[in-house]
Parts: sequence; C-alpha cells; structure tokens
Amino acid sequence: MQFMLLFSRQGKLRLQKWYVPLSDKERKKISRDLVQTILARKPKMCSFLEWRDLKIVYKRYASLYFCCAVEDQDNELITLEIIHRYVELLDKYFGSVCELDIIFNFEKAYFILDEFLLGGEAQETSKKNVLKAIEQADLLIGCIFFTYLLEKSCKLFIHYKTAADLLSVKQM
Repeated sequence: MQFMLLFSRQGKLRLQKWYVPLSDKERKKISRDLVQTILARKPKMCSFLEWRDLKIVYKRYASLYFCCAVEDQDNELITLEIIHRYVELLDKYFGSVCELDIIFNFEKAYFILDEFLLGGEAQETSKKNVLKAIEQADLLIGCIFFTYLLEKSCKLFIHYKTAADLLSVKQM
C-alpha cells in the first residue's frame, strides 16, 4: 500500500498515512486530485479505479471515505478487506465511529492504524490482538498521567506546607 486517506463527503481530509516518501507539495496534489475524482463518482460505481500507475480502492462508511492506493499487482479485494478491518477496529474502539471521533481523537485513529498496518502491510489481522495492544497503551498512558498528577499534587502539598510553616513562624 502506498497511502491511505480518510476524507469527508465535503472533501475535507481527516486522516492521511503515507508509506512512500513524497514531498508535501506532491502529497497535497495527490490528495486534492484523488478526493475530487472519488467524490465525482456516482454511488453505484465500482470502488476500484485505475489512477496514474496505481489502483485506488475506496469505500464510503457513513460520511467518511476510506481510500487506499496500491500497486498494480496488488489484490483489490484484500485492500477492501483491510479498509473494512480498520473501520471495524475504529468501531470497536469508539463504539460506532463517526467523523467527529476522527476529528477530536485523530491521534487514536493514527495509533489504531499503526497497530494494524506497518509499512503499508497488515502486521496484525486479529482484531482482538490489536484492540488488546491499544487497551494496554491506554492503560500505560493513564498510569503515566496519574503519576504526573500525583507528583504535581505532592509538590503543591510540600510548597503549601512550607508556606504555612513560614507563616506560623512569622506570627510568633
């Protein structure tokens, strides 16, 4: 897989993951051209199209389009299955994913994609294993945040205790 794009029916890019090195200018041009091409297609048209020297596989789920570009020799149905598996993972994590979930939790959407795909290839096909890895990462982040808050509250306590001690000395 060369890249994956998620965009809205209005053509707003919501997520992009590139597995080939391209300049920002090239990425923007490709994204713009591809989004326009896909949005111009009728709903009943095939979800596969030949574009430049690539095969484009896309699928619309609610208000989001999931689009992947693969090499000419890659299987379109497997790519469609990868898109579907990613949507299933997002659904499981967010509980019926919607565009707002992607907008406000884009880092989680990227993290889920990175747990599922590595270098444009599926690294883990088991939904259970991917979701378990995400859950463990969430726990780790929660522990780190809790430790940070605990440290801050201890420092505040020491600061206020020292200030209270100073005030009591001044009053004597």
